[in-house]
Amino acid sequence: MRLRSGFALGLLALLVAACAERPVTPPVVTPPKTPETPPVYLPTPVPEGARLSDLPGWENTDPFIAIEALRATCQYKKGRQYAPVCADMARQDFETPQQIMAFLNVHFRVEKVEGQGLLTGYFVPDYDAQLTRDAEFSQPVRTKPADLVYVPGSQMTPASSAPKVAARRLGDLYVPYFTRAEIEQLPATAQYYMRPEDYFFMQLQGSGFLDLPDGKRVYAAYAADNGWPFVGIAKTLTERGILDKTQTSGDNIHAWLAAHRGPEATEIMNANPRYGFFAIQPDQTEPVGASGLALPSGSAIAIDPTQNDMGDLFWIDADAGALKDSFPAYQRMVAALDTGGAIKGKIRADLYVGHGQHAGSEAGRIKHTLRMWRLVPYTGG
Repeated sequence: MRLRSGFALGLLALLVAACAERPVTPPVVTPPKTPETPPVYLPTPVPEGARLSDLPGWENTDPFIAIEALRATCQYKKGRQYAPVCADMARQDFETPQQIMAFLNVHFRVEKVEGQGLLTGYFVPDYDAQLTRDAEFSQPVRTKPADLVYVPGSQMTPASSAPKVAARRLGDLYVPYFTRAEIEQLPATAQYYMRPEDYFFMQLQGSGFLDLPDGKRVYAAYAADNGWPFVGIAKTLTERGILDKTQTSGDNIHAWLAAHRGPEATEIMNANPRYGFFAIQPDQTEPVGASGLALPSGSAIAIDPTQNDMGDLFWIDADAGALKDSFPAYQRMVAALDTGGAIKGKIRADLYVGHGQHAGSEAGRIKHTLRMWRLVPYTGG
């Protein structure tokens, strides 16, 4: 044991001496990484009078709402005339709001849509529904009827100049489809039942989520309508002295219908002859517009497709809200991703404000004077 210990001590002494003679290599110190400089955009080449900065409220806009609108437009038919801008955006890595604003300022010019119109709001609601009918949940969720067809207006009796008309066959003739009041008298085989006032509002919004007693949720998507013109029941309620003009928000109208559920509320709802039908989509989790795309909250509008093109970008400037407790103004960049039966005219838009009860309260208070600008890619010159 002693011999082994002495050997070990001698070996240790040799190792120490060797280490003392070998120069010590200093540790490699990696200098701190210099952060990458964000890309710098030159001042916009867009001529004065056509710049985004000329828009009312542009300097205070939310860049993230704007970029969501552009991203949605880029998805619609691969961006169409916006494709070069979309390709350039795909190469960017935006790190600050200022970079987003600079990108947009360089790539777009504005075209004023002359005149004034109306901005309203819509949302996708959550409503309770049941699988069985009772006194409270008495309204069947109707799917598209088999006898509802769309034919050229020239084939109608009487003839119409419209390219397509919702119709039904009566012998050898095509006649207008039934009104709301007539449809509600027809028998219905339904899978889901709702409160009548909830169903009426879901028709106005175009779609909704149905919450079932077992905790499941299904999406009721717009499937078709009866082709009759939309008539707002706010006018009916004010003309009869039931509600004051400043009290006709969506919340107030819904509350009145619920409080007068039955023949009285039915008569008021029947003043709007337009009727929407739904397709149940159990696996759908995001609201979808007529464009076929998910709707970005606050960045999408419904437009009249006979007056404006689906997928186009617009700047909206809306103020002078006519309803109590409304937001004073809406100024933002939006994408045209949806349509609606009440949306008629060139300067007419319905702003999608989101999903759920809070969004519903906001949407019901939007009735603002609207001005619009079309945003088009700037190609120089």
